[in-house]
Amino acid sequence: MSTESIDPELQEIDRWPLERAVAAILAGQGRAVAAVARVDGAIADAASAAAARLGASGRIAYAGAGTSGRIGVQDGVELRPTFGWPEDRLAFFLAGGPDAMMRAVEGAEDDEGAGRTAVSEAGLGVADVLIGLAASGRTPFTIGAVREARERGALTIAVANNPGSALLQAGEHAILLDTGAEAVAGSTRLGAGTAQKAALNALSTAIMLKLGLVYRGLMVNMRISNAKLEGRAIAMIERVAGVDADRAKHALAIAEGDIRVAVLVALGHDREAARRSLETGEPFDAMVERLRG
Repeated sequence: MSTESIDPELQEIDRWPLERAVAAILAGQGRAVAAVARVDGAIADAASAAAARLGASGRIAYAGAGTSGRIGVQDGVELRPTFGWPEDRLAFFLAGGPDAMMRAVEGAEDDEGAGRTAVSEAGLGVADVLIGLAASGRTPFTIGAVREARERGALTIAVANNPGSALLQAGEHAILLDTGAEAVAGSTRLGAGTAQKAALNALSTAIMLKLGLVYRGLMVNMRISNAKLEGRAIAMIERVAGVDADRAKHALAIAEGDIRVAVLVALGHDREAARRSLETGEPFDAMVERLRG
C-alpha cells in the first residue's frame, strides 16, 4: 500500500535538523491537499447525489476507525453550529464505540460484522447517506458498514487513500485521495488524514450548498450560541435584508434566533408566515428576491 511505503528521501528524517524535518512534513501536507484537488469532480458528484437523497429527513452518517473515524466525527459535529444541521439527522459509527474517540481500542477495526451491526441497529435506509473513511481502504469495520448501508438502500460514499482498495469498490461513490508515502512511514494521521479532512470539508459544505443552507456565501442557517455569533447574525440580516442594525436585531429577536426567518421578518413577513414559507421548500434566495421586489 502506498500509505505504508517508505519514501527513500525521508528515511533519515529523524536524524535531520528539526527545521528541515518540519519543512518536509509541511511539504507532505501540501501534496495531500493537492491530491484532494485532483478529485474535485468526484467530490462534487457525490455531494450532488447526497443532497438529492437526503431531502427533508435523511441522515448523514460517518463510519471509520482510528484517525479516519475521528476525522469523520469532527466533520459531522461541526454541521450543526455551522449550518444548523439537526443532531437527529447525524449518525456516527466508530470502531470501538464512543470510547475510541479518546483512546485506541485494539482490534475493533478488524470486525466487519460490528460495522454491519452498527448500521443495521441505526436503521439506515434509502433516505440516508453513509460516508466511509479508511486510509488503507481495507479496514473491515468500515467496509462492513458501507456494504450493509448500501444493501439497505442508503447512498454510500467511500473515501480511501490507496487505489483499488476494497472500500472504494464497496461504495457507490468512490473518492480516491492518492497521497502516497507519509513523511513518517505508515503514520496516516499526516498526509492521508489531512487529505481526508480537506475532502470532507469540501464534501459536506457542498452538500449544504446544494440544500440551500448558504446564501450569497453567508451561513444563514448557523446556530447562534454566543455573543460573537449573535453579532455575526445581525450583520448578515442587515446585509441580506438591506436594513439597519436595530431593525435586524429586532427581527432576530422576533425570529427567536433563526437567521433565515429573521431576514424574511425584516423584509415584511410575520414570523409564522416566514416559517411556513421556509417549510414549503421554496429556495431561500428566491424568497428574498421576491420580497425585495
